Amino acid sequence: MHLNAALVALFPLLLAVDANDRHVRLAKRQAVSSSSSSVSSVSASSTVSSTSSGSASPVPTTPVGTTIPPLSQITSGMPTPTTLPVTTTYSHGATPPISGAPTLPTPFVFIASQWPPQDQIAPTSMFASSTINPVDLFFPTLAGSEVAQWMTELNGFDVPDIPPTNDGTCAGDPAAAAEAASRGWWTCGGFTRDTDITACPNKMTWGVSFDDGPAPYSQELLDYLSSKSLLATFFVIGSRVVERPQVLIEEYMTGHEIAVHTWSHRPLTMLTTPQVVAELGYTRKVIKQVLGVTPTLMRPPYGDIDDRVRAISLAMGMVPVIWTRTPSGATFDTNDWKVPGGEVTGPQSFATFQAILNNATTLNTGFVVLEHDLYAQTVDLAIGYTLPAAESFNPPLTFDSIGHCNAIPATNLYRETNQNKTFPYTNATVGSNSTTSTSSSKESSGTALNAAISLSAAIASLSALLVSLL
Repeated sequence: MHLNAALVALFPLLLAVDANDRHVRLAKRQAVSSSSSSVSSVSASSTVSSTSSGSASPVPTTPVGTTIPPLSQITSGMPTPTTLPVTTTYSHGATPPISGAPTLPTPFVFIASQWPPQDQIAPTSMFASSTINPVDLFFPTLAGSEVAQWMTELNGFDVPDIPPTNDGTCAGDPAAAAEAASRGWWTCGGFTRDTDITACPNKMTWGVSFDDGPAPYSQELLDYLSSKSLLATFFVIGSRVVERPQVLIEEYMTGHEIAVHTWSHRPLTMLTTPQVVAELGYTRKVIKQVLGVTPTLMRPPYGDIDDRVRAISLAMGMVPVIWTRTPSGATFDTNDWKVPGGEVTGPQSFATFQAILNNATTLNTGFVVLEHDLYAQTVDLAIGYTLPAAESFNPPLTFDSIGHCNAIPATNLYRETNQNKTFPYTNATVGSNSTTSTSSSKESSGTALNAAISLSAAIASLSALLVSLL
């Protein structure tokens, strides 16, 4: 028992991490790997190219908001601004704006021992590799039986037998990149399926969204959106939700859409199927504990999705959402996430956004843009520059959340209130830009999946026994 107590005391020290620094490092690695491949996402220079005659507003001479710095000062080394408290504290039992949704549950209290380590790939089972993982050692139930139960949601779905990529990048896995079309791999070539949401149907409608929160500066963004009567979709990270549940509650209670963005923000194609299940499962679990509802939309980090990840997501009741990509390959990524890491400057990110607006005028549909609320730089860019520029853009834009602009009833955005038996979609991932469906797996895949589930449950039981003996 003394050994057990000592290990428990040591465990938090082993897992101490700086979440923001890690995200910047991941962003740098992803950007460098992607830019070095000929089949990667479009480079910054090609992304900002525009063939439109749309009229983007000039850089605002006076930033919107009293704390927004001049655009030239929004850099990786900018001073840390003051954070804002939540505007409203909602009590247990408060009624959400979603018809039929359960009232807010008892306030969430984060107990680290009951959750995966923050910003680490969610554990799936003990002894998953030849090296004993101390994370899994202390989460026998969490890392075993719970994930095994979620794995059963894949039963009856054709999960393609596609091996994980090396690191989720084209340059890191040339062999997988060469098969991007058959894999339906978005990262390498922008391949999508009909089940993906990539735009708003109506021309000049912007599906507004923000990723990676709730974070220290999300409240400033929420206050701005409220002042303009704008609604957005927030793709949240499980590791951030446990830190700021009250911010998530305010997002939800003020009418914004809440969606899943994984637990640790890893490229999903590089993970095993149980790991993908765990990343999605723990994120939706913590969202439900905070809000009382389970989202039916998700966004893969970095847009990294293929037909295997799609099938897993759909089987777990979540529809993938990615940002828009033009036929010529320009992605609607503002690159705001590169500013904190020093890869681009505030003015360069804003120039990318202006080109996105111009490119939007060439589309027959609306569009979805990638922005973030994780850092002070990204929030300052949004409320001080990109949103004001879009508000004064000509031709005029319609601002909307992604679910609403796609005519998805608010009730369908959460499992507890969803009345539509065909949404999220049933067993299908094939799309119009694919010549061959990769959603049909080998006949043995179902048997292998069931065997994996049984093995995971057995390992969980063994894990619990070993921990009890410490």
